[in-house]
Amino acid sequence: MDDSGPKTPRGGLFHLLAPGILIAATGVGAGDLITASLAGSQVGLVIGWAVLVGALLKWTLNEGLARWQMVTGTTLLEGWHARLGRGVEWIFLIYLLAWAFFTGGALISACGAAGAALCDLGQPMATAKSIWGIFHSLLGAALVWFGGFRVFERLMSVCIALMFCTVILTAILIRPDWSAVLQGLVRPAIPAQSTTWVLGLLGGVGGSVTLLSYGYWIREEGRSGIEGVRQCRIDLAVGYTMTALFGVAMVTIGSRLTLTKGASDRVAAALAEQLATALGPAGKWIFLIGFWGAVFSSLLGVWQSVPYLFADFVLLRGRAPGASRPQVDFTRTAPYRVFLIALAVLPMVLLHWGLQRVQLAYAVMAALFMPFLAATLLIMNNHKRWIDRRFRTPWLMNILLAGTLLFFAWTGVRKMFASP
Repeated sequence: MDDSGPKTPRGGLFHLLAPGILIAATGVGAGDLITASLAGSQVGLVIGWAVLVGALLKWTLNEGLARWQMVTGTTLLEGWHARLGRGVEWIFLIYLLAWAFFTGGALISACGAAGAALCDLGQPMATAKSIWGIFHSLLGAALVWFGGFRVFERLMSVCIALMFCTVILTAILIRPDWSAVLQGLVRPAIPAQSTTWVLGLLGGVGGSVTLLSYGYWIREEGRSGIEGVRQCRIDLAVGYTMTALFGVAMVTIGSRLTLTKGASDRVAAALAEQLATALGPAGKWIFLIGFWGAVFSSLLGVWQSVPYLFADFVLLRGRAPGASRPQVDFTRTAPYRVFLIALAVLPMVLLHWGLQRVQLAYAVMAALFMPFLAATLLIMNNHKRWIDRRFRTPWLMNILLAGTLLFFAWTGVRKMFASP
């Protein structure tokens, strides 16, 4: 195990914004893209506001996570270990293993669908999806294993730039009714029979368990103290603004197309073909490149970040709650690398599932985590003995966290009992 001293804070605009960019790139995957485009197609621009509210809810959770880490100097997982008892940790570990399996399967399937839409290899769709899914999974694992955090950081920046620019450009090129887009953003409305789509947009923006990874990324940047909280608010604002713009662009694109549920593995190709009719061949390829950037950056972000959580859990074993420990380069530890390999390989068995089916399993797993995170942040960041009064969560943030807890608890129950 490679122990190192505390990270030295790094200056410059890129390093200030990098963790927020990573959150945006990791949090936007195929499920968000499909949900937003289908919502736009089925309901129209009137529910664009739900994307903005969803981004605000996730910003609130990430700010609370950063606040705990910046003020206490410990990750949230360490906080659970020291303050809430080992039962919480073990419940989270069981959940993490199940979540990682279904999320890994969803991402591998999505990358397979994106690759097959770009190049079908002359094979049936199912075969092409499997080949491309396996290729992307192993490529992502290799980049994480050999590239290190700095290479990962830059690759993700390129992917999100590609994703962001191509999808925004596509939304502009279809020439939507901009007044209707603006009205959908500033005048909340829930048309008849659109509640499911509203919930999907609110809950689908910006990731779930991957929010915890933000703590390890800001650790890599050397942030700490109340100044670190201010920096996190800035980069999270940038990251979730990008996420919201991406979601609004997908709703806008979907509003000009005729899409149906059940497109499954061919959803990217279906979107692209309709865009080709509206914009010509260039529009098709611009969108497909953006779609690929979205799903591969999400896979790469999960492959790099989620093993942190498993490694942190393993390295906490045997230490008394509250006991200090040396700073550790998690990426060089055996638990991190074992989990990375397992994450890249084991979910491949889900490639025979349709993309829609595996995305549903992922959505249910994700919805179960958010109320748990919101509840623990409300407890830990307001405890008189754990957090100095100057650094406790402000009342407005507590209201947002409570609202986030209630919303995601409601959404989780709905998704658990929703029919496929």
